[in-house]
Amino acid sequence: MKIIVPMAGRGSRLRPHTLTVPKPLIPVAGKPIVHRLVEDIAKVLNQPIEEVAFVIHESFGKQVENDLVAIAEKLGAKGTIYYQNEPLGTGHAIMCAKDSLSGPAVIAYADTLIRANFDLDTNADSVIWVKQVDQPEAFGVVQMNEANEIIELVEKPQTFVSDLAVIGIYYFKNISVLRDELQLVIDNNIIHGGEYQINDGIKQMMAKGMKFVPGQVEEWMDCGNKNVTVDTNSRMLNFIHQDGEENMIAESVKIENSTIIPPCFIADDVILINSTVGPNVSLGKATHVSNATIKNSLVQTHAHIRNANLDNAMIGNHATFDGEFKSISIGDYSVLE
Repeated sequence: MKIIVPMAGRGSRLRPHTLTVPKPLIPVAGKPIVHRLVEDIAKVLNQPIEEVAFVIHESFGKQVENDLVAIAEKLGAKGTIYYQNEPLGTGHAIMCAKDSLSGPAVIAYADTLIRANFDLDTNADSVIWVKQVDQPEAFGVVQMNEANEIIELVEKPQTFVSDLAVIGIYYFKNISVLRDELQLVIDNNIIHGGEYQINDGIKQMMAKGMKFVPGQVEEWMDCGNKNVTVDTNSRMLNFIHQDGEENMIAESVKIENSTIIPPCFIADDVILINSTVGPNVSLGKATHVSNATIKNSLVQTHAHIRNANLDNAMIGNHATFDGEFKSISIGDYSVLE
């Protein structure tokens, strides 16, 4: 099994946090989004992963590439890097990894996290992960037949089609079939919204009678902007706390006259002085907090927070904050004092 991860976009809706770090590498509950995504998919598949192919922008740099390869190797898989330097759409991004598009594979876009537990239907030609939503008109949804098979993809339907939204994760029994259909999309310049879309390749597969079935997830968590990313951090902390999967408080944390209210992730070399942290807080490595109350917030590495009362906050790497603002969003190396 292979996992293909298109992640070349910087994430403009999450600025300023993505000005220095690509969105898929923003940490949520102590791990980069893409790290958690790949691990969660591997758990759902419950079979050996042969390769994880990441499609990135060349400007991300060698350190990012090394970090991504390490994620794959941790799963016992080969890590491969491909480049998409022009924003030409989801179909184009997949085709940038053309050399890896063979055999069974999952495609997962790296701006979402899931919680799922089901048996993968390997008899189907494809599984499209979906989540029941309250406002299907805001999403791309699947249309089903009586046999519980997907027969159409409909983008933001104005009349009701279904309430099962496509979340951006797909399984293909043989991804070379999608590769060939997407090559036809590109060769024939089939464009929607100025881009080559994965849906056009999928629709051509459906037209040839291939079987598509839904795989429904229990939780679908977005990381598109600051507010939803902070909320996703809180939800993920609660899941991890309930499961008891990970030790979320590092042994090297120094606590002086302070209280931690779980669930929280607190990384190595964090210092807490005269503060209350939690619930639903992630503090990155070597962050210093003094005379502060922090809840429902995500703080990255080497930040300094003083005299603060924070709620729904997101603070970048090496940032300094000293003040009375609450719902804030400041990027790397920013100073407010």
